Amino acid sequence: MDALAGLLDGPRAHGAFMIRACFEPPWAVRVEDRAPLTVMVMARGEAWVTPDGGEQVRLGPGDLAIARGPDPYTCADTPGTDPQALILPGGECRYPDGSSLNGSMDLGVRTWGDRPDAPTVMLIGTYLMQGEISGRLLDALPPLLTLPAAVWQCPLTPLLMEEIVRDEPGQEVVLDRLLDLLVISALRAWFSRPEAAAPGWYQALGDPVVGRALRLLQDDPAHPWTVSSLAAKAGVSRAALARRFTELVGEPPMAYLTAWRLALAADRLRDSEDTLAAIARRVGYGSAFALSSAFKRVYGVSPQEHRTRAA
Repeated sequence: MDALAGLLDGPRAHGAFMIRACFEPPWAVRVEDRAPLTVMVMARGEAWVTPDGGEQVRLGPGDLAIARGPDPYTCADTPGTDPQALILPGGECRYPDGSSLNGSMDLGVRTWGDRPDAPTVMLIGTYLMQGEISGRLLDALPPLLTLPAAVWQCPLTPLLMEEIVRDEPGQEVVLDRLLDLLVISALRAWFSRPEAAAPGWYQALGDPVVGRALRLLQDDPAHPWTVSSLAAKAGVSRAALARRFTELVGEPPMAYLTAWRLALAADRLRDSEDTLAAIARRVGYGSAFALSSAFKRVYGVSPQEHRTRAA
């Protein structure tokens, strides 16, 4: 597994909030749901997305935006339109005065807004829990990123448009996987763009020395790596690898390895029932105690607390 594959392996929606929002101008929705990641695809019409304290972005037909939580933002037909609805954690909807809006704008299966044939249609997918998106992925993203249809056309959008309004057995699982694929495809395209300001490790993948070292760490994190053994595999001196790795990635090789091991452990705690000792062996720690100590130092909670919260 290369570094990019390891990062994009993170999105795993579980009962994600998916909706087709249909609006008649003027319209505006204030989003304060604190969701870790939300994907918005313009199926018809246009919208403006304005993060608090950030630069507003216009979305046209086929354009995609990904908002990284927990900071709030506003979606509207124009930047000056006052919000008519407030989206809160748990999918709760309220009017700006605080009164309940739940149910009053429902238009059918996963369809919400003014009327189904409204001139503005936005497909929205939201990861509800922090554990569904790896922290390393969130850290690599800006608060709001966009992909114009002119530079990125995703074949998943028509399929999502069709599937989002279906009400069949197992449909939530189908939509979860479609959302994961949409996010992975979008981020892969975004990371390849010059304005993406991709993280150091991503840019370092193209380096013949550091890229090889990164792949070795990613492919076999349980190996007892040292800077010397990595340097030997990469065909350079220990000092040369340490210097170049730190310069390109932004942290020393062993610091990167520690972060990667703990990220893998966090995922295993969330997605499996493996014992802490088994996870420790899998990611390169000599004992459950050693993993627990490192995990709590970095994440601020014990592995068991992390598992309980993810559940």
